Amino acid sequence: MEVSTALIWQRSMQFQPGVRMKISKSSISRTLRRAIAERGMIREEDTAVIFYDLSWLQGRIGELVSLFPAETLHAIAVKANPLVKVLKEIQKSGLGLEAASLPELCLAQKTGVAPDRIVYDSPAKSRKELEYALQAGVHINADSLAELARIDELLKSMPLTGTIGVRINPQVGSGSISMLSVAGEYSKFGVPIKQQREALLSSFLRFDWLKGVHLHVGSQGCELELIMRGIETVYNFALEANRLLEREGKERRITIFDIGGGMPVAYRPDAKIPAMEEYAALLKSRLPGLFDGSFRVITEFGRWLHAHSGWTASRVEYVKRDDKVNTVMIHVGADLLLRRCYRPEEWHHEIAVADRSGRLKRGRERKPFTIAGPLCFAGDIIAREVTLPPVEEGDYILIQDTGAYTLSMWSLYNSRQIPRVLGYYDEGERFELLRERESLAQKVEFWG
Repeated sequence: MEVSTALIWQRSMQFQPGVRMKISKSSISRTLRRAIAERGMIREEDTAVIFYDLSWLQGRIGELVSLFPAETLHAIAVKANPLVKVLKEIQKSGLGLEAASLPELCLAQKTGVAPDRIVYDSPAKSRKELEYALQAGVHINADSLAELARIDELLKSMPLTGTIGVRINPQVGSGSISMLSVAGEYSKFGVPIKQQREALLSSFLRFDWLKGVHLHVGSQGCELELIMRGIETVYNFALEANRLLEREGKERRITIFDIGGGMPVAYRPDAKIPAMEEYAALLKSRLPGLFDGSFRVITEFGRWLHAHSGWTASRVEYVKRDDKVNTVMIHVGADLLLRRCYRPEEWHHEIAVADRSGRLKRGRERKPFTIAGPLCFAGDIIAREVTLPPVEEGDYILIQDTGAYTLSMWSLYNSRQIPRVLGYYDEGERFELLRERESLAQKVEFWG
């Protein structure tokens, strides 16, 4: 799908490249007030509501598109936010989608996105899953030499309508969050370039359908220079493989270069992170072949696009007060913010409080509060000793930056219902229901 020049310009103007903006607490409050005042948006049973600023998302898309060549396929990671209506917003903007499972591939298809704008990644694709993807005509990134052999076997009895690449582990090291780093000396992902370089080169000679390379260094916690080293390693390999193909008289070459995602976002107000503008400028200066048409470039951003676009409001059910700790009990915890609760030293979310009408509470009087979720284990704590204005029953706790890897990681522990999800434009001038609150019957039916 093509995007009009006017649309790209309009959206890119909403966010100037290099400006790492968050949705302000004041903007969140204005939206919440409108949602409360507008009958039916927040009902009595909606003890928590997840919000997505779709205007902000459109601006983020415009910024991304403006910084890369027009031919770039920006395949946004479905796993970051699988809501179909959000995925359709992405698809309507001319972007593609990246799927890391067969259900995610089906979610991408449900949006109506063209097959050649879907990227299928997974380290454990079964034969049936590969057959489905091959028939669908999507771009497949094989994760191992064994998977390449399996694809070759399947292609003996079925046509190839899409394209195929192979994921390479550049082995350049890990970032500050080890669980999100996938380019160390060992990784469960990809073909390790140091140990299997020759086998990779042989694969490109052997399989005439193999025309792409893929890498991903990691996500949050990876410095820009680390990401660049990973891309440079695979870029140099691709050039080497193309020279080999030429020497061997092959009439084909590597034409697809998937650089993955991994751009970090600022969850803390004082975080020092690179801008997408800086990233794109480095790619263009150090790896010109990614910008001059030598390769069809694919990106796989997820967190960078989504994180700041979402926030969550949960009603305060109780405030427990004692001489040492004031505990605020709300209706989301580790079910929504799994990483924050289990690894608080690595993950952070800014917290604010609003009154029953949605108006931000301010003032000089402030106290430390512990914000606790509803789940039945001691670690279900969103924030400890966060300083806030006085919190009362019926207030709203506001949690920022819940747009990525939150709802998609929803925990089924205690069988809590998934909250209502609302999208909005222009601070609540218009709302759109993205997902209804899960009913009791739906939750009971899930467990049979």
